[in-house]
Amino acid sequence: MSRSSLPVAGRRVLISGAARGIGARLAVRLHERGARVALLGLEPDELRATAQRCGGAPWRECDVADRAAVQAGVSEAVGALGGLDVAVANAGIGAQMTLLDGNAEVWDRTLAVNLGGTFNLVRAAGPHVAHPGGYMLLTASLAAAVHLPLMSAYCASKAAVESLGDSLRIELAPARARVGVAYYAELDTDMTARGFATAAAARTPLAGRGRLPVSPVGPAIDALERGIARRSRRIVSPWWVAAVLPTRMLAQRVVETQIHGLGETLDIARGEAAPFTTAQPADEA
Repeated sequence: MSRSSLPVAGRRVLISGAARGIGARLAVRLHERGARVALLGLEPDELRATAQRCGGAPWRECDVADRAAVQAGVSEAVGALGGLDVAVANAGIGAQMTLLDGNAEVWDRTLAVNLGGTFNLVRAAGPHVAHPGGYMLLTASLAAAVHLPLMSAYCASKAAVESLGDSLRIELAPARARVGVAYYAELDTDMTARGFATAAAARTPLAGRGRLPVSPVGPAIDALERGIARRSRRIVSPWWVAAVLPTRMLAQRVVETQIHGLGETLDIARGEAAPFTTAQPADEA
């Protein structure tokens, strides 16, 4: 049996953004399947609780936008686990903004976490998974392919993560390691609930009132488990995302026809101070 078809039992896995949501649920699932996990995240109480559910897994509070902190976190994880087989760049944030006159700090921080944080993890963990059987999984989104108003920073960051994954896949091929990119539609997580809990977002299809309802998380965790076991090139959830990705140009045009009353929606967004989907260190200063 090839290494790529083995189950996850015994694999050494590092997950960023593991305090809650998809990251926490994935960590628990992989632990239950016999993997050895290490966790990075921003919220220490939640991170500690997730680590306890993973049999006392090693964890470290870490802002993925801080390159030195990521390097230190990866080094600790490698020491605790005795190496790495899988690294999952899962940490991500979002917040609504209008492009022309919105809060530019939303743009800066979103790119710093979603793209810069992914790069930082690739930079630190990549050398440790660059071996036969190694696997790096980057979290993009359907937003990498289909782009919406008020989500410009998030969409741009996820499109860039997809691009980074494609380049990394080629560079890790000589080491016989593999690279996967995960694409989700909107899932029923804290991140989605907080991100769309604004008056402006409630007017968009992705708020659950239109044609793209929020999907359950369970199938996404199932897909991630399968994808990590197989070292898959692409992981999607829900299933229909796989059909949208190769038709992204058409899908973009369809989405544009579904956005109604946009002028009023933008006016509402300008008057809202929308929080990030996960509280950031600067928010607490």
